[in-house]
Amino acid sequence: MYFIDMNYLFISIFLLLVNSSLFCMTPKAGSFTITRIHYSGGGDWYADPSSLPNLLNFISIHTNIEVNKNENRAKIGSDEFYNSYYLYLTGHGNIKFSDGEIQILRNFLLRGGFLHADDNYGMDQSFRREMKKVFPDKEWVEIPKDHPVFNIHFKFNNGLPKIHEHDNQRPQALGLFHNDKIIAIYTYESDLGDGWEDINVHGNPESKRQEALKMGTNIILYSLAR
Repeated sequence: MYFIDMNYLFISIFLLLVNSSLFCMTPKAGSFTITRIHYSGGGDWYADPSSLPNLLNFISIHTNIEVNKNENRAKIGSDEFYNSYYLYLTGHGNIKFSDGEIQILRNFLLRGGFLHADDNYGMDQSFRREMKKVFPDKEWVEIPKDHPVFNIHFKFNNGLPKIHEHDNQRPQALGLFHNDKIIAIYTYESDLGDGWEDINVHGNPESKRQEALKMGTNIILYSLAR
């Protein structure tokens, strides 16, 4: 079982926000935001446009974290890419990283960055292929249900929630670890982003939307407390 010292958690979050200039130069100094990766290959990297603003708004309501509610969008290595330590990647189609992007992304994550990739159906094969180029020495490991990411703020006793059916496989939260810390999370067969979208887009029940938003919040809090 994992044990969280809550004093340590709050101190870690405070220090990371105060020193956010290491990775974050958002329009409002000290505020948290998310960088959506604009990748090549033909996949719709821009999918679920209302998802991240809704998630950021949820975090501003349910936590004490100060957020910039406008998502950042950037190609890997661009000036905007460094506006936040927290990266988000989603889509339905093919994903392709250039040799330069592979090296930049690797260095970014090893130096304190964090990646959340959310399977929006159809990206699994190409995403795994490209991430193997980024970290040829690492394997995706399923994150156990007692890991802090599932209970750091909201409790998920059964692990990653299932939002959309896709291929009717069970949802999995997979992690890439470095020095015993997760530097990338891949939420597979869950589709959290669809749950974050405006309620009229996919018609998800409000209970599913709340599960998705709470899980997204936990992932962000975990990234801050590493």
